[in-house]
Amino acid sequence: MRILYYGDNLEILRNKIQNETIDLCYIDPPFNSKRSYFQIYNAIGGEQDKAQAQAFIDTWKWDTHAIEGHKQIISNFEGRFTRQSIELIKGLEIIIGKSDLLAYLVSMTLRITEIYRVLKPTGSFYLHCDPTASHYLKLVLDAVFCGQGGQFQNEIIWAYRTGGATPKRWSRKHDNIYFYTKTNDYLFNPQKEKSYMGIDYNTGNKKVVLYDDNDGLGKYTIVNAKDWWEISMLATSSKERLGYPTQKPEVLLEKIIKASSSEGDTVLDAYCGCGTTVAVAERLKRNWIGIDIN
Repeated sequence: MRILYYGDNLEILRNKIQNETIDLCYIDPPFNSKRSYFQIYNAIGGEQDKAQAQAFIDTWKWDTHAIEGHKQIISNFEGRFTRQSIELIKGLEIIIGKSDLLAYLVSMTLRITEIYRVLKPTGSFYLHCDPTASHYLKLVLDAVFCGQGGQFQNEIIWAYRTGGATPKRWSRKHDNIYFYTKTNDYLFNPQKEKSYMGIDYNTGNKKVVLYDDNDGLGKYTIVNAKDWWEISMLATSSKERLGYPTQKPEVLLEKIIKASSSEGDTVLDAYCGCGTTVAVAERLKRNWIGIDIN
């Protein structure tokens, strides 16, 4: 199965993807950043075209779409929503009002509910976000997954060195990736990494294993990968770069797909953008489904 759908992922999830057919879902949805993102198109031969097109708008409004989605959740449309999700949206409405933020959280609740439905009982879900609304999204995930027997497994920190800096606060150099499973019976293939031997500066012990601190000794041990990943963002000169504004490096998706699926499993990305997830899934001999509205 290798299918790319063009359109609203909510409608496609509801009408095209059957219950319990997905082994792994990763999404990198808009973060409620209140920005518009543009794509640089590459001309034939690899030269950059100066023309730009809007890739997506990450600005949310309390409009007719938000009102309809809110109504579906509160009325438990077709019995799709957990009691926890309904009460969460009611409570958030009291706290933040019928605001742009609530519109965003309503949109995510609608879609995460459908993702839970299409996951197999052994399936896994990774939601990629940043601190803009991560604390609210964690509540939405708990309400959908834990309200139906699902399990929170990890908050993964993706740390990087690139990006902007400001003298007014600590530089923002990480994203959050929440890892949930539909049940407590799930596939997980531990990933290995090098942990270098170094000096414990409190005791002077040279045989202690530090937290990925390579002090030049060149000695290391192999350990299970941690929930903190330092992976560089794509360089402007990277061969992977396609001009998509929020494109993620393939190595990031490779870690997730290898850990939570096997060859022949089906991987879903409901916000697939320029297609990094499905490209890596293809390379790793997984089936895949991608959805995007652009």
